[in-house]
Amino acid sequence: MTEQLIVENLVKYYPVKGGIIPHTVAQIKAVDGVSFTIEGGTTLGLVGESGCGKSTIGRQIVALEKPTSGSIIFDGEDITNLSSDQLQKKRTRLQMVFQDPYSSLNPRKKVFHILADPMIHHHICTKEDAPAKVDELLDMVGLHRSAKDRFPHEFSGGQRQRIGIARALALNPSLIVLDEPVSALDVSIQAQILNLLKDLKTKLGLTYLFIGHGLGAVRYISDRIAVMYMGKIVEMADADTLFSHPLHPYTKALRDAAPVPDPTLRDAVHEALSGEVGSVMDIPVGCRFQNRCPYARPECGSVEMALIEAEPGHFVACPYTAINTQGVSGTSTMSGTQFMADTQSVSGSDKSDTSNSDRQEKGGAAHV
Repeated sequence: MTEQLIVENLVKYYPVKGGIIPHTVAQIKAVDGVSFTIEGGTTLGLVGESGCGKSTIGRQIVALEKPTSGSIIFDGEDITNLSSDQLQKKRTRLQMVFQDPYSSLNPRKKVFHILADPMIHHHICTKEDAPAKVDELLDMVGLHRSAKDRFPHEFSGGQRQRIGIARALALNPSLIVLDEPVSALDVSIQAQILNLLKDLKTKLGLTYLFIGHGLGAVRYISDRIAVMYMGKIVEMADADTLFSHPLHPYTKALRDAAPVPDPTLRDAVHEALSGEVGSVMDIPVGCRFQNRCPYARPECGSVEMALIEAEPGHFVACPYTAINTQGVSGTSTMSGTQFMADTQSVSGSDKSDTSNSDRQEKGGAAHV
């Protein structure tokens, strides 16, 4: 398959102002050197705790925000420096479904205009053809055609999210960013929306970036999963591999924190993470997870951990995972010493913030 989306060394900093004469006193490093690719017709799940930068990445991909640096290559073209007119032509191919369907829908418009106006504006259809196109979209997302004559406040949360999905589909996109589309819904409704998204992906050949923190939902819909922590990707692998054989200690903690539906397995003892989540305004030198990691060593405070392919198709940013997981899987292909040496060769000895992005760029994008 061809790579439909390539994100290379993406950085997004937000300035913090202060002083009597306002000036920048610090930077919030929301996204700090993220690279990945998504092949056409596949789904990449992006998971992590709140504040790790996953939604910021989604907003930059659809050009709602401009990155501080880095590139976003969509269908072979870098969209980060396009003019407004050029970007408008691309927007029909890039759409987003938001976490809160109610706040993302115009309360003053009926569903017909929410769906029809973008299609007419972008010349997807004429005013005469709009009613038929709206009916087709409502059928596609499982809503009755009479819904087009109602306002958003007249629907339930699940129905509003279906309208949000229909709006995203209205412009015939090839890639949709799904920003926690089921986190605000009941569990039974979540299953319906996830099944709908999977069916639409198969029927229309869509590509998804699925952002979430519910690991069950992300695993169900994703082909591959990337785990983020404090603005960086710390592990990336196939969905089944990531859950059955996680390498990074943070990924293990996320998996173990998920509720277990089988009562016979609930007594399993999992080591809880200690320490506090660091601040993206004060990034520690070296590994960002070091103050919470059960395997932390002195070297972790001096070397920025780059993504290394520990196993075929399995990328991780921890030099000791081979040692830590040999007794679990027996599939590690390198020793911890070799892994650390490879990490240092990518990261280099310079610990300054300005060199971090260069080190990531040398590592290249991890292919998804």
